[in-house]
Amino acid sequence: MPADVFTAPLKRPEHVGEDWLEPKQTEYDSQDDAIWNDLFKRQMDILPGRAATAFLEGCEKLDLGKGGVPEFGQLSEQLGSMTGWSVVPVPMLIPDHVFFWHLANRRFPAGNFIRTRETFDYIQEPDVFHDVFGHVPMLTDPVFADYMQEYGRAGWRAMEHNRLKALGALYWYTVEFGLVEEEAGLRAYGAGILSGPTEAVYAVEAESPNRIMLNVDRVMRTDYVISDLQPTYFVIESFEDLYRQTVERDFEKLYRALGPSFTYANTAVIDIDNLVNRGSLEYTLRGGRGSGARPV
Repeated sequence: MPADVFTAPLKRPEHVGEDWLEPKQTEYDSQDDAIWNDLFKRQMDILPGRAATAFLEGCEKLDLGKGGVPEFGQLSEQLGSMTGWSVVPVPMLIPDHVFFWHLANRRFPAGNFIRTRETFDYIQEPDVFHDVFGHVPMLTDPVFADYMQEYGRAGWRAMEHNRLKALGALYWYTVEFGLVEEEAGLRAYGAGILSGPTEAVYAVEAESPNRIMLNVDRVMRTDYVISDLQPTYFVIESFEDLYRQTVERDFEKLYRALGPSFTYANTAVIDIDNLVNRGSLEYTLRGGRGSGARPV
C-alpha cells in the first residue's frame, strides 16, 4: 500500500514474511483429523436442502469428505485446474491489505490450525474448518471465483478511500452470510452459515430474520453482527447477479458518497428494500445468544 494509506498494526509473527504465509501447512495428528471428520459429518447431515448447489457440488469435486484435514497442496492442484485458485496457510487473521493482495492473486488464505473439542461449537478466529469447508468449495464455481478475485482488487481501492468498513459489510453479507435464490427455494452460500449447524438452519428457515434482495449501495451502509445469528440476510438471484452488481458498480463514486459510519441498523427494513420476507426479529428482540433465546 502507498505510505499515506493506514493499515492495521497487527503484530506479525517472526517466522512469516510480509505475505504472512506459513512455511508449510500444519501436520495434523489423528485427533485433529477426528475433529475435522466430526465437524464435516455434522454439517453434511444438515446442509442438503439448505446449502447452495454450487457449494455441495464443490464439496464433491474436492472430495472434502474423504477423511481428515485436507492437504492444501492437493486442494490447490484441484482448484488450479478448475478456476485457477490455490489455498495457502496463514497463522491467524492477517492484515486487510495482505488479505486483499492474496485474493487479487487468486490465493485463499486459510487458518493453519483447527479448533479443539472445547471450542468445537464456536471459535472466534476462523480455523481450517471454517476456511476450507466453508469457503473453498465455492471457489470451484467459476463466476464466484472471479467475484472473489475482484473483491480482493476492490479492497485496495477501499483502503485508499478509507472505506474499508463499508467494503467489509459487503463481504459479510455475501461471502460470509449470503443467500441465493434457487428453483427449490433459498439456499446458503456464505461460509459463516455453512460452517455452523445452528445458522445453517436459521438463515434459511427461521421466521426471525429479515431476508432482503441484495442492493450493494444499501448493504455497504448496513451494520452487522459478529458474534450472534444475523437479524438480516441479503439474497442474490444468482452468482452472475452478484458479479454484475459489484464488479460493474462504480465504487469510486460510491466511496465518495458514503459516510464514515453505517447508516442502517442490522435490523432495519427501509423503503427501497425488495423484501423476500420481513422477519419477526423475535430471536434478536429476546436478546439473542446471550439471553438463551431460541433461534426461531
